[in-house]
Amino acid sequence: MPHGPVDMNFLFTLGELQRLMRLYADKQAARHGITRAQWAVLVKVERVEGLKQTELAEQMEMQPITLTRLIDKLCESGWIERRGDETDRRVNRLYLRKAARPLLGKLSGLRSEITSTALGGINPADAHRLLTQLELIKENVRHAIQDPSGASAKKEQVYG
Repeated sequence: MPHGPVDMNFLFTLGELQRLMRLYADKQAARHGITRAQWAVLVKVERVEGLKQTELAEQMEMQPITLTRLIDKLCESGWIERRGDETDRRVNRLYLRKAARPLLGKLSGLRSEITSTALGGINPADAHRLLTQLELIKENVRHAIQDPSGASAKKEQVYG
């Protein structure tokens, strides 16, 4: 249990949790011969087939060249395919291949395992409350980013 005020521990704990979850997900994804980043691409393409590569790069907050390399590997593995856009030949759209479906099924089970491990010892009602609170925190931060007037009111005064 952390000691001291929340503002001393919140950001550090959140950052450390994110780092550990990434490491754990990487380790577990490797069991299926895939990286966490490749897994994320597959899931996003599954959710929105026909997504433009540029849109996916933006969603994943990734440089287009980095995403291109990930997609190249996924194409080589036979899990996704690029198709040209009918109206703009510069655009590639991404689609799942049939071979990806069984892998995504396994990865869905893996997602449940990872979540279960992370939430071990937390009863389901508390886990739902935690998720609700995290969503509220996310919205608070999103609102603060989008509301420059609120951010400027809290700026420290600069001297000199």
